[in-house]
Amino acid sequence: MRALYTALVYLVLPLLPLRLWWRGRREPGYREHIGERFGRYARAPEAAAPVLWIHAVSLGETRASVPLVERAKRAFPQATILVTHMTATGRAAGRTLFGDRVVQAWLPYDAPFAVRAFLARWRPAAGLIMETELWPNIVAIANRAGVRLFLVNARLSERSARGYARVPTLIRPMLAALSGIAAQAKADAARLVALGAHDPVVTGNLKFDLETPAGAQALGRELKVQFGGARAIFVAASTRDGEEAQILDALAAKTLPAATLTVIVPRHPQRFDAVAELLRARGIPFVRRSDNAPVPPDIDVVLGDSMGELGAYYVAADVAFVGGSLLPLGGQNLIEPIATGCPTIVGPHMFNFAEATQNAIAAGAALEVADAKTLLETVGALLVDPARRLRMHDAALAFHAEHRGAADRLWAWLAPRLPKELGRAASTLTH
Repeated sequence: MRALYTALVYLVLPLLPLRLWWRGRREPGYREHIGERFGRYARAPEAAAPVLWIHAVSLGETRASVPLVERAKRAFPQATILVTHMTATGRAAGRTLFGDRVVQAWLPYDAPFAVRAFLARWRPAAGLIMETELWPNIVAIANRAGVRLFLVNARLSERSARGYARVPTLIRPMLAALSGIAAQAKADAARLVALGAHDPVVTGNLKFDLETPAGAQALGRELKVQFGGARAIFVAASTRDGEEAQILDALAAKTLPAATLTVIVPRHPQRFDAVAELLRARGIPFVRRSDNAPVPPDIDVVLGDSMGELGAYYVAADVAFVGGSLLPLGGQNLIEPIATGCPTIVGPHMFNFAEATQNAIAAGAALEVADAKTLLETVGALLVDPARRLRMHDAALAFHAEHRGAADRLWAWLAPRLPKELGRAASTLTH
């Protein structure tokens, strides 16, 4: 089965540079270091330090990797931490979060020649794959090369599990080749076992251990003033294609209190201009956050077209909606607004965060709505009920505090399983 898969990879490989160039029109990061996608990296320095490789495919995984990177830096101060990505937003976030404390690179496409070149260049002692970013050739070739691979903070929705189950001869050998799996929740572990995983442990969700940066807190307070001070603020965050139109249709019914400011923050930066065009086509006056200007009292919509400020939007918000959930897209990270104490609303399609969503709703930290009309009605009801918002705020902070500790549990399980060579340079220096 892997031979057929590899043949398909080689079939599409010539088209991938065109795809990168096309995506680079709006996200220039896709046009940088293209050779790395095909295994062409700068030459390794002489006497290189041992390498711990962490793969964080995109923005969410990169943020979730922060507590893991911090523990690795403390445990192996002389080792090189290599963080790989597949998306431009993930790599940009890595630069912001880690600076020069880690080395960043693109993970190559899953073609055997590129994978072998990647492993020959970096020679990682071990690899930690965040969430569920598994590639058959990478896993198989790394396993043959003696590189221990661990799937950490693993999650697997029912929908994804059904898809994987259709190709068992591809998935089972891949899961069996892993040196260990640490899942977010019992349901994730059970689905992985059904696909062929061996003895996954449950360590929790690393996203609960992320702190809202002090800079985001300060910027959120500044945005509150910039957006109008006393105005109520509703943030529709991480919205996906098709959701903005539904929200704007519902917004036209005027179920929100007068002078409410709606801030729409698309999930993907390449869609900022498309959402701006959508607003213009509907004749809705708006201000772009990228203009960094005060919002006039007669403007009721802000387009959140900035990168790295989602936490600040949540700090500024009185109520937040987490996108990717009105349509069957799986939802985005609802833990981030909950961590700030913001009353949080999600749609009916949060299957990528199913357990966290169910628990948050049960704890009173979040609400689920069926559609955009109900969303705006619920937002309106919350904005005129400060006591209810305060209860949700307190429940959110309590829920977040209760579920922290995943990073410590994961590291306690993982550290003894990592190769001793990662700490060899440090131990040599101390003797």
